[in-house]
Amino acid sequence: MNIEAVFEQFPNLESDGYILKKIEDHHLEEVFEIYNNDKVFEYCGIIPKHNKDTVKNMIGHFERDYNKRSRVKWGIFVGSQPDRLLGIMEAVDFNQKVNAVTIGYFLSEAHWGKGIATESVSILLDFLFTAVNVNRIQAEVMPPNEASKNVLLKNGFIKEGTLRQAALWAGKGIVDLEIYSILKEDYVK
Repeated sequence: MNIEAVFEQFPNLESDGYILKKIEDHHLEEVFEIYNNDKVFEYCGIIPKHNKDTVKNMIGHFERDYNKRSRVKWGIFVGSQPDRLLGIMEAVDFNQKVNAVTIGYFLSEAHWGKGIATESVSILLDFLFTAVNVNRIQAEVMPPNEASKNVLLKNGFIKEGTLRQAALWAGKGIVDLEIYSILKEDYVK
């Protein structure tokens, strides 16, 4: 795994339609719009944040976590409007022993159902498989989250199975999680 491709300098990733780049303090309104919506986190282990100061502090935590080399949070932006945040994509748990990483994503509710998450995951897969040379990318999904499962399946992930009552998620208690993965050998750009 070429971990330096991730953490030497914040990676900006793009396709014809979207850009994944660093979330800055001036994106506070859009980040708050996402975190303030209970529906966005219905199937996530994240508790919505209804206080703007809390969300402002979180943006600083995004940078802190990046500098600690523990996770990367990209903002998802439209290429033609590179300052309008649509959602957030993350890569966590960089396991260099088995050359694997876990991804997650969530969009502002106004941008659901438009293919944005599907294309954003595609952008991230290309980066992780080619530049970082990861072998396995996985995602954990709550069983009722059909939209997220579809995003993964469209990108070539396969469902490996269900971990029953296997995780304690904030605000949800102990939950079942479906595990989806894609290996480098499965990946077709």
